[in-house]
Amino acid sequence: SSSVDLKKLRGILWSGCPSHLRPICWKISLGYIPPTFQRHHETLRRKRAEYHSFSAEYFESNRVMNADELDILDQIQIDIPRTDSLRNLLHDERIKMAIERVLFIRAIRNPATSYVQGMTDLVTPFFSVFSSEIQSGKSLTGANDETLFDNVEADCYWCLCKVLDTVQDHFTCSQPGIQRVCHRVNELVSRLDRALFEHLAREGVGIFHFAFRWATCLLLREFSGIASSRAMDTYISEGDNLSDFVAYLCTALLLRWAEQLKAKKFHDVISFLQQPPSVSWKTTEVCKNAVNCPEGTDWQIIKKCCPGGSCVSRSISVAVTTILTLVSDC
Repeated sequence: SSSVDLKKLRGILWSGCPSHLRPICWKISLGYIPPTFQRHHETLRRKRAEYHSFSAEYFESNRVMNADELDILDQIQIDIPRTDSLRNLLHDERIKMAIERVLFIRAIRNPATSYVQGMTDLVTPFFSVFSSEIQSGKSLTGANDETLFDNVEADCYWCLCKVLDTVQDHFTCSQPGIQRVCHRVNELVSRLDRALFEHLAREGVGIFHFAFRWATCLLLREFSGIASSRAMDTYISEGDNLSDFVAYLCTALLLRWAEQLKAKKFHDVISFLQQPPSVSWKTTEVCKNAVNCPEGTDWQIIKKCCPGGSCVSRSISVAVTTILTLVSDC
């Protein structure tokens, strides 16, 4: 077919997209490029040229930055080296500078959200996945290496903008979207595991102690590199429902670790949740770390969500399917 069925594409993405198809699937599902293949080349040419005009305006002209802009750029430059998920990419100075430009331009052109710490984590999967087009020699344009790299930067910018637009209130003044996620997680845990809820309360551990960071970074700091790309598959497919989905996923992870958390005191709980087991998950380990689903969980649903027996798909799909099943049973 000359056009992609967006509903079917998002269904595939939710369950986990094959790595070699991620670049084009993400771009189409986010609405960066249209579902009609014949329009891809012209759309990419136009959007990339538009981004490069922004880059020239802010970084290549004689324009003098004001104090607020310098503060934003300084914070971005501080945060990039601190972002664990970027360490494998920062050996290439071009990538470091490209990430800096993408985050700065997005901040300047979107003053309502500007730049917030945590956005470095959100841009990482895009650079990781889109750079694979260069490494594998595949591209929609067939241009030289330098042009391909410039195209990756532009594509990352527009796709990051699309994701941030769906959770914009996570980053506006007072961050009401993140507060809503935290309140929702608090409500769900209190309903689904009262013992865990009461233990955290006795220890003085509020949901905001950890869920605020989880929601800001969309949990990408809590997953290894391969799992963060897998998580982004589902995030993109969720579209405008992403914020609700993150609340369910946060809750699913807490329930997964409930017995361990109930045995810990305040400082140990905080340390555990700041460096949870999921950060070191590997594809060979994820299955045995998957949620132990309670009786009544429909494993046929889980199996359907994990085509090909993908371990990473199983991990995240099981977690989310479990929490949705528990909620529906309440």
